[in-house]
Amino acid sequence: MTFHPDDLPDLSGRVYIVTGGTSGIGYYTAARLAQHGARVYICARSDTKGRKTIEGIQSLYRNAKLDMLVMDHENLGTVASAAKEFTSKETALHGLVNNAGIMATPYKMTQDGYEAQFQTNHIAHWLFTSHLVPIMLKTSKTAPTGTVRITNLTSGGYMMAPKAGVNFDDTSLIKSSTIARYGQSKLANILHAKILHQQYGPGSASAKAGQGEIWTSSIHPGIVNTGLDDKATEAPLVMKVLTHCVDSFGGRWPADKGAWTSVFCAASPQMKKEDSGAYYERIAKVVKPGAMARDLNLAEKLDVWTRQEMESKRLL
Repeated sequence: MTFHPDDLPDLSGRVYIVTGGTSGIGYYTAARLAQHGARVYICARSDTKGRKTIEGIQSLYRNAKLDMLVMDHENLGTVASAAKEFTSKETALHGLVNNAGIMATPYKMTQDGYEAQFQTNHIAHWLFTSHLVPIMLKTSKTAPTGTVRITNLTSGGYMMAPKAGVNFDDTSLIKSSTIARYGQSKLANILHAKILHQQYGPGSASAKAGQGEIWTSSIHPGIVNTGLDDKATEAPLVMKVLTHCVDSFGGRWPADKGAWTSVFCAASPQMKKEDSGAYYERIAKVVKPGAMARDLNLAEKLDVWTRQEMESKRLL
C-alpha cells in the first residue's frame, strides 16, 4: 500500500493521545496528526520536556493544537492520574497511540515492583488504555465507524521473548538476558492489541450491542533513527553490529518516516475494517506475525494477569 501522511483528511474536531511523544516516532506521529488539524495530547515525563516538544512541533506547524499530560511509566500512579486528568478535560478521544518504550536497558525493578522494560512497555500502557477505553467507546457511538482506534508500537524483537511467550511465574525474567526481557514486553504489546480487538473491535460483543467499537493494531516500525538503541546499554554486541550494517546500507529510516505507519493506523481512512487487530510493518503493510503473537489464549491470560495486578494495587 502506498501511504504518505499528506494523504490524511482534515482531522479537525478529533482528539488523540501519543505516549512517548517528546522524541523519535512519537514526536513525528503527534506532529503529523496536529498538522491535519487534530488536537493532540503529548505524554511527557516532565512539564519541561512537554513544553519543549510543543514549541518544537508548533515551529513546524504554526497552528498545531497541542497539550500535554505528565506521567512516568515507571510510576503507575502517575499513569492513572494522567488518564484521569485527560477525561476531566475532554469529552472525546478518537485515537490512542501507545508509543513510549525502552529497549535492552540494565536490569531494574521499579517502585511498583515490576521489571522496568515490562512495566514501561506493557503494564503502564495497559493501565493507561484501560482508563481511557470508556471515553473511547463513548466517542465511537457518534463518530464515523472506524475512526476510534488504539495503536500499540511493538518490535520485531518480540521474537526474542522466552519460549513460553510470557513467564507469569517471574515476569522480571531475572535469570534471562535483557533482550529476552525486551522481547517479552514487545510480545505483550502485540497480545494487548489482539485482546483489545477481541473485546471492542468489529464483530465484538461490544460492537454488536451498540456499546462502542474500537479498531486496534500493533506496529513494528522497522529500524528507525529514534535514539532508542543508543540507550540500549545492555544490548548484545551482535545487535549493535547489525544496526551498524543496516545504517551502512541506508536501511535505517529517519524518525519522521518511521512514524508513517503509526499515523496510518491512528487516522488513515485507508485502514480496512478487516485489518483491525492486525500486526503491521512499514509502510502500512499487514504481516502475519509468529505463532506466539497470534496466540489468543496467551493474550487472554496476559490480560487477566495484568488486570489482577492493577486491581491488587487499586489502580483501576
